Amino acid sequence: MIHRRLALLAAGGAIPAPALLRPARAQGPAAAPATPQAPGFYRFMVGSLAVTTVHDGFFSLPIDRFVRNAPLPEVQAAFRDAFLPTDRAFIPFTVTFVQRGETLVAFDVGNGVTPSGATAGRMIANMAAAGIDPMRVTHVIHSHFHGDHINGLLNAEGGRAFPNAEVLVPAPEWDWWTDEANQARSPEGQRGTFANVARRFAPYRDRVRSFQPGAEVIPGITSIAAYGHTPGHTIFRVADGSEQFIFLADVTNRPEVLMAHPDWQIVFDFDGDAAAATRRRVLDMVATDRIRVTGYHYPFPANGHVARAGSGFRFVPADWSSAV
Repeated sequence: MIHRRLALLAAGGAIPAPALLRPARAQGPAAAPATPQAPGFYRFMVGSLAVTTVHDGFFSLPIDRFVRNAPLPEVQAAFRDAFLPTDRAFIPFTVTFVQRGETLVAFDVGNGVTPSGATAGRMIANMAAAGIDPMRVTHVIHSHFHGDHINGLLNAEGGRAFPNAEVLVPAPEWDWWTDEANQARSPEGQRGTFANVARRFAPYRDRVRSFQPGAEVIPGITSIAAYGHTPGHTIFRVADGSEQFIFLADVTNRPEVLMAHPDWQIVFDFDGDAAAATRRRVLDMVATDRIRVTGYHYPFPANGHVARAGSGFRFVPADWSSAV
């Protein structure tokens, strides 16, 4: 019956019959794709600003280690409802770049140099495909100092991956992770951040500038306090006239799950209660004001809008367009 329906459809001219009715091939090992996956970058305009999201790969962890304040069956159900695997949480990485004239900004810098075969560390290759030269990056603006956001500061030789960039950091984040006295007051799993911060920022020591939350970091880019995920976690409003978007950094991890359940706390949150409160406040703001967003752990190309959905929210991906 299925073959008869396909033949009738083909006879109508919608699909050539040979394409539908060719004999099945013998089973065997799947052939390798003729070409690799397309480069991971996507560009759109916000006023006169060119915004480019650049994929840096992904990592995964067992799903029972992802959310710390909800029963595992509920977490698995949320992942299933989002058509995601229910055994592991796959976490993407996407860096947002903004260009206006000669000013080229990177919001966070990815995982940097990774071992051969790793699933992360794709940013530099995808930057090249997008025509973004690390030498031309004028500002690196950090949301917070977890390793997947700062490791890309260094190149394979341990020097500056962005040799001409000024590095802008939230003052509360900088003050926390550069004071060894705070180690004992930090979650055990995040205490390695202190040494990593010292190492990653060392080559930029004369180029680091801190800013207070709420300050205009550079013209057109304003910081917004979003504490909880880390002590100084910060997001950024980027505006050109009446056009704007907000880089949400790690306000949520996977938006399909954390927007639907904004009170869930994940293992990466420094202060889970504060992170959940921030999540609700920020998501309510961008949903109410219908502001376009980009996010660090969103499915690529990691940009769209936030809408209310029941007691939570949902991510609405922006329409893909070839126009820039």
